[in-house]
Amino acid sequence: MSSRRALVTGGSGDIGAAICQALAADGHYVLVHANSQPARAQSVLDAIRAAGGQGEVVCFDLADCDVTSTALAAVLEAGPIQVVVHNAGIHDDAPMAGMSRTQWQRVIDVSLHGFFHVTQPTLLPMARTRFGRVIAISSVAAQIGNRGQTNYAAAKAGLHGACLSLAREMGSRGITVNVVAPGLIEGRMSEGSFTPEQIKHVIPAQRAGRPEEVAALVRFLASDAASYINGQIIGVNGGMA
Repeated sequence: MSSRRALVTGGSGDIGAAICQALAADGHYVLVHANSQPARAQSVLDAIRAAGGQGEVVCFDLADCDVTSTALAAVLEAGPIQVVVHNAGIHDDAPMAGMSRTQWQRVIDVSLHGFFHVTQPTLLPMARTRFGRVIAISSVAAQIGNRGQTNYAAAKAGLHGACLSLAREMGSRGITVNVVAPGLIEGRMSEGSFTPEQIKHVIPAQRAGRPEEVAALVRFLASDAASYINGQIIGVNGGMA
């Protein structure tokens, strides 16, 4: 069992909650991050504690570099964060021809700039421990595209390049950096996006995935057993890509 500290951004969402609970089950002290949904993050923490796990809720807007820096400085005073799971992301879908600058900017701010704001301050403290796991949650949209999601796909694809490069930078320090790219996963963010007929046509598995199926991969990548898996983009998409 691990006693490492893990930060999960967007920990109040469906996939984030499943990741938090999976890491807690492995003994991580889980920092459940939220921005606009602190009550939901608290309910995730309550479930972790009810199952015998440990953690706390941390609330900040990771799109704001200064706010994130201040929040993480306080968290890091208690010790290094050795597992960073950047799961936070938002949708603001529109065809690019009708997309506003705000729609483009905000989606990229959360997924891509947020990755830098959260991960960069943790790297040197992590490296001093000679163990680290950075896991970015991307999307199949970054690999094959999706109509109405040029902003979202661009943000998530940016994570791929960042993680592939960071893996090369930190690999000699015992730190691995990988991307998990889910397809259609059950939950609030995907409700109504595909009809059952479309799912059968588009997804070879003929069903949506479950948050727990994404969390299972993250749990493995965060473990000691995954120490030689680095710089990879791994799909959890039922065969979509």
